[in-house]
Amino acid sequence: MTMNKNTVLAWATWIMIFVGLALIGLGAFRYDDVAGWGFAAVGVGFFANAWVFNALKGRV
Repeated sequence: MTMNKNTVLAWATWIMIFVGLALIGLGAFRYDDVAGWGFAAVGVGFFANAWVFNALKGRV
């Protein structure tokens, strides 16, 4: 199986979605103080990066 640029971007998108979900989950269920908001904000940032990677597929 060869991995071209689009395949690498697809894998990176999925990995970033899973990490973003994990960070939002940590912020929502593990940390009840201000750190939870930080974890959730970073998780949303991972979603934004995943969206950019998904938009780059086929253009790079």
